[in-house]
Amino acid sequence: MPSTEPSARPLAGRHALITGGGRGIGAAVADALARLGADLTLVGRDEARLEQTAAALRGSSPVAVATVAGDVNDEASMAAAFERAAAAKPVSILINNAGIAESAPFGRIDDGHWDRTIATNLTGTFRCMRLAFPAMAEAGWGRIVNIASTAGIKGYAYTVAYCASKHGVVGLTRALAIEAARTGVTVNAVCPGFTETDMAARAIANVAAKTGRGEEEARRELTRINPQGRLVQPGEVADTVAWLCLPSSSAITGQAIAVAGGEAM
Repeated sequence: MPSTEPSARPLAGRHALITGGGRGIGAAVADALARLGADLTLVGRDEARLEQTAAALRGSSPVAVATVAGDVNDEASMAAAFERAAAAKPVSILINNAGIAESAPFGRIDDGHWDRTIATNLTGTFRCMRLAFPAMAEAGWGRIVNIASTAGIKGYAYTVAYCASKHGVVGLTRALAIEAARTGVTVNAVCPGFTETDMAARAIANVAAKTGRGEEEARRELTRINPQGRLVQPGEVADTVAWLCLPSSSAITGQAIAVAGGEAM
């Protein structure tokens, strides 16, 4: 059980809303913020998975954990989710984690692929920031952390739409950070490399299926990109996110921080 001493819970009294909070990086971030004392609202489309994650968090940390069904592609849905979350306590920390990743050669990317990716990864992030930022600025304190990707700071073959969306997230982060600089709200992006999540498992399976190679060989292809020769762990990403949310991180804003074993510098 984490310490409940105030010095060990620097986010006590804060309320964090995490999109895509039921699994992977989102769930790891929820755990890290809970250990620092933040109350949580987990938002996502899979209500059963959200509640499963919330139940585990309630059992391990002395914080309030709520779940709200919401889809970042649906403006009304997200407005309702934020309203419900703020009714319990103002949202002072926003983690934009919800996202999708599809791959295809450039010539096979149709409008549907492009539109889905931009709508979820970029417009969804913008929409949540627009819902959260005014109240944070009015309160004089806030943390917005966008989960981007190394694909937001470099290019990868066969992921044109994904790279475009994540570059957009990094640009959005930097632009709002400048506007928000004197409000007490910081805005940063965390850019993981290939991370041990369901998304990475799907990527490995996809590479194996398209190339005829085994999944172990496909996994080695992904880990080869990382100079450390491994996949990043969700908890490593979560620790970076949590650090950016600390009161002592108030001078860090507008940054795109790679958590990628040296892959992107």
